Amino acid sequence: MPRLYHVSDRAGIERFDPRPASNNSAVVGDAVWAVDEEHLPNYLLPRDCPRICFARNATTTIEDESRFLQYSNDGRIIAVEWEWQNRIRSSVLYIYELSHDSFNLIDANAGYYISRDTVTPLSISVVDNLLAEMKRRKVELRFMTDLWKLHDAVAKSSLEFSMIRMRNATSSA
Repeated sequence: MPRLYHVSDRAGIERFDPRPASNNSAVVGDAVWAVDEEHLPNYLLPRDCPRICFARNATTTIEDESRFLQYSNDGRIIAVEWEWQNRIRSSVLYIYELSHDSFNLIDANAGYYISRDTVTPLSISVVDNLLAEMKRRKVELRFMTDLWKLHDAVAKSSLEFSMIRMRNATSSA
């Protein structure tokens, strides 16, 4: 079973109680959310930061690898808007490791797990330099003026991807 995490901008969380999922989630009812270690970098950004996260997987075509990953040596790419650069540099995040005992996988592509039970963290680590943590985890962070063209292209690709907080992205229109 993979190691599971919850990332927050709040320190000192002693327990995670199930709560309602967001409106755009397919999960019905209250749940505690976690992400596996492979997908943890997708959450090493300020909570409301819009982002497009993608990586190669077993079904990635040669064409998509050439189109999206040709010059990258990193395992994961995350694209964000330039407007978030200062907030990324100044943010502090807390990574809570959670026991996988009560969690069930709900989305392998995004590494999402949920539990219907209250969960107590096993440990907590502080990340006060998000850019250094991304580099340490071999993540390429791309700053862009507009995420929407990439959003549309990645959504039609064979890549593993997750698009987070896109409702906060600026429009190119």
